[in-house]
Amino acid sequence: MDDDDKPVLPLVEETVTIGKRKLVRGRVRVQTITETINETVPVDLESVDVDVVRIPVERVVDAIPHIRVEGDVTIIPVIEERIVMTRELFLREEIHVRQTAYRETHEVPVSVRKQRAQIDHVDAQDGNSSDMHDFRKEVPDDL
Repeated sequence: MDDDDKPVLPLVEETVTIGKRKLVRGRVRVQTITETINETVPVDLESVDVDVVRIPVERVVDAIPHIRVEGDVTIIPVIEERIVMTRELFLREEIHVRQTAYRETHEVPVSVRKQRAQIDHVDAQDGNSSDMHDFRKEVPDDL
């Protein structure tokens, strides 16, 4: 057999090319909605009552006493000069001032704004939308 009579096997080679393309499957529409909600907020209010009591002392002192604090009482001396054959300081009375603090909680109405995000999925083919998510978040007062 000569070379022309020999069976010939053709060699075939396949090649592959890989590529990417963008395909729109749908769209998302996001909008925010701000709502104002009236709520009551607890607030601590403080007040102080003052009880004043005059206590007669009627005694002679050598020097003017200083204002002093004993526990929760502030003591304010009241002095007068009395003329006797000699002059002397006489503690006429003391004024005792007691402070009592109170705390009350009151409900105070306030307006609070909250923002809600609505996300709609829009179909690429027919344009229909369906509500998929509803997120809420606090919004500061300076919107």
